[in-house]
Amino acid sequence: MNPTYDFKGQVALVTGAAMGMGLATARAFAKNGASVVLIDRNGDLAAKEAAKIVEEGGVAIGLSCDVTDEAQVAAAIDRTVAEYGRLDMAFNNAGIQVPPSDAAEEPTENFHRVTAVNQFGVWACMKHELRIMRAQGSGAIVNCSSLGGLVGLPQRAAYHGTKHAVLGMTKSAGVEYAPRGIRINAICPGTIDTPMVRDMLKGQSDAMAEIMKQQPIARLGRAEEIAAAVLWLCSPGASFVIGVGLPVDGGFTAH
Repeated sequence: MNPTYDFKGQVALVTGAAMGMGLATARAFAKNGASVVLIDRNGDLAAKEAAKIVEEGGVAIGLSCDVTDEAQVAAAIDRTVAEYGRLDMAFNNAGIQVPPSDAAEEPTENFHRVTAVNQFGVWACMKHELRIMRAQGSGAIVNCSSLGGLVGLPQRAAYHGTKHAVLGMTKSAGVEYAPRGIRINAICPGTIDTPMVRDMLKGQSDAMAEIMKQQPIARLGRAEEIAAAVLWLCSPGASFVIGVGLPVDGGFTAH
């Protein structure tokens, strides 16, 4: 059973929130009393999931936003503040995979696409979240890296590069903003049962079987387990935790 938190009166923003880890985290924030803004490139689905949260007694809105467009990111965060008056917590979760590739043959367009979402998107979101939190003098941000931000695996150079970059940005901004009352951390999920991973399992069964051999818990993670880690990092229980990349990976990186 996960711990419960009192986030009443607080506002949480989640990117990539229409499904998977983002949706599980948005729902968890709402269940613990926060007003939640679900941001996703698929704005219709984000709005539909926000409506379900409202039907269940929570407070939520869904917004369309492409995190590779800084103007859209700024507008979504401004809309959050216009709607709820503040921003206390953010989970910068939006991310994509690209097909595995020999490092000498990886298409340039794949590098630019994965970098635009996974690195630039996190940078833009954190930048504009900090703009609001800096004025408040408080806040907590969790960026989504990956076990790929802690290790290297063959044929993943571009993707792993973006996830290493997320940890670098987290550490740098974390030490910069800790004296201002804002905590910034990252999570590093292992192989989690999400739509993106299901797609990988369909097309890369041999590679995924090899990954699972190295996941000592011998199962896929659950989106709700990622949500639990994010909520803890945003809670007073993690008040002395700054700039970490927390593995939530079933023991993969403990090897």
